[in-house]
Amino acid sequence: MIDKSFKKLIENSSNIVVFTGAGISTESGIPDFRSPTGIWKKYQPIEFNDFLSSETIRIEAWRRKFEIDKNISKAKPNIGHMAIAKLVKDGKVKNVITQNIDNLHQDSGIPSEIIIELHGNTTYAKCLDCGFKYDLSKIMKEFEETNKPPYCNLCSGIVKTATISFGQAMPEKEMNLSQECSLSCDLFIAIGSSLQVYPAAGFPILAKKNGSKLIILNREKTDLDIYADLVINDEIGSFLSKNIN
Repeated sequence: MIDKSFKKLIENSSNIVVFTGAGISTESGIPDFRSPTGIWKKYQPIEFNDFLSSETIRIEAWRRKFEIDKNISKAKPNIGHMAIAKLVKDGKVKNVITQNIDNLHQDSGIPSEIIIELHGNTTYAKCLDCGFKYDLSKIMKEFEETNKPPYCNLCSGIVKTATISFGQAMPEKEMNLSQECSLSCDLFIAIGSSLQVYPAAGFPILAKKNGSKLIILNREKTDLDIYADLVINDEIGSFLSKNIN
């Protein structure tokens, strides 16, 4: 479907912020978390404090990680990711704020420096004490051999995937950057997010209150639809590929 209102809002904007949730990546074969068939129906979330306090729980967390990675590692950017990448290349989109941890925006060709990852990135790990980054392939090999969770080679700290867990503080730098972008944009496009997780879901409202136009593109209705200038309930990749050219 060609949506003239959507195309006009894009055309009349010069500083667009795109905000993405799990819905854009399900079309790449990555399961979401909250739906009836999502990851949390199979696995109860592990709290950050429990991860820190129990080696047994850390072993379970890494076992789950490598099981889930069987899907994520095969995923490729879909036509929705590529459409956003085109808007970046055209100079329309200045920043992409994402709740996703799958690295697919980077894989689509969007420069890492304009991507703000609110929930981290699952494609690498890091020490919680010194911040040293680790390649996952080596960690997986050692885990399969020893069934022991990894510790930092430099400081012996706990190593964890570079994602934000339940009970873990949101990253201050990324939250501040997201707020700055939301306040400076002239069009905020929320794509594939239920807009239920706060404080991240507050950014569309922040942008709207500061004078930005707001588009919400999602398969289902959201609680923030009443604030939007345009609401589109459609398949994300198909819609974006037809309306961004």
